[in-house]
Amino acid sequence: MTNSNKSILEIKNLKTHFPVYNGLFMKRQTGVLKAVDGVSFSLQPGDSLGLVGESGCGKSTIARTIIRLLEPDEGKIIYNGQDISHFSEKKLRPIRTEIQLIFQDPYASLNPRMTVYDILAEPIIEYKIVSKKQLKNKITELMNAVGLSYRLIRKYPHEFSGGQRQRVAIARALSVRPKLLIADEPVSALDVSIQAQILNLISDLKIKMGLTLLFISHNLAVVRYICNKTAVIYSGKIVEIGETDSIFRKPSHPYTKSLISAVPLPDPRLRTKNKFININNSNITSTINKGCIYFNRCPNHIDICSKISPELKLISLKNASPHSVACHLVH
Repeated sequence: MTNSNKSILEIKNLKTHFPVYNGLFMKRQTGVLKAVDGVSFSLQPGDSLGLVGESGCGKSTIARTIIRLLEPDEGKIIYNGQDISHFSEKKLRPIRTEIQLIFQDPYASLNPRMTVYDILAEPIIEYKIVSKKQLKNKITELMNAVGLSYRLIRKYPHEFSGGQRQRVAIARALSVRPKLLIADEPVSALDVSIQAQILNLISDLKIKMGLTLLFISHNLAVVRYICNKTAVIYSGKIVEIGETDSIFRKPSHPYTKSLISAVPLPDPRLRTKNKFININNSNITSTINKGCIYFNRCPNHIDICSKISPELKLISLKNASPHSVACHLVH
């Protein structure tokens, strides 16, 4: 049993960089892409943390680095008190059952040559989750848990709708009894009518199975619905992090404010009060090495922003819980 006061996952100054090549046959390295650049956060058992930000900000790279599909360049990934940042594949093997990832595209993440039965049975057999006699019952249990009929087990992924495929992908992730579930844009490839069903399923399973959830999305409305904590990512860094209700009620970083202002409101009376904050896209790539990564797009930047990178610091807010912000303009 995990101590409720102990973090199940701690990420400390995580960095994942990729070399950029140019020239004939891409032989000459011309730079480094800092996909994840000093990210730190922690998850307590039962938490739901949402990572939000525009496409290309590093959200998925964070997820893939945590589960070691990508190797970190710096920093620590501490799972249940163990630094797994540089574990060998052999040492990682027992931990792989405890941390599972749901990918964005369910069709790409499922083997098209395997039936649903084989897809679910493979990890169960590989990690000896149950005996062979109990395998059928276990697969029946998983199918029921994600709202699919056991009669569908002999079908192939292409015979399912997008929502059904994602349910199969969720069942596969749950088959090894994980403690930490990472959902990487799990509904972005689905029809809007199906998204709510999958979100409700993930939310219900999290409660029933006592899961800790790291939820990645560019859809702030989805994150607000499913997560109790939110971290806003920009260009590989966390610019704001705290309780979800506090972030949405009192956004403090200029980037967070612009993201939230773009969320459509269902009540027409509120739409007139919600002023859209436009982001300057003319200088989307920053050449600043020392200053704030958001400097070129920020409408309110001051002189210090181009010279010193702001640290993530805890701020107190009126009528909202304290949360951390990386901005020189916020005190």
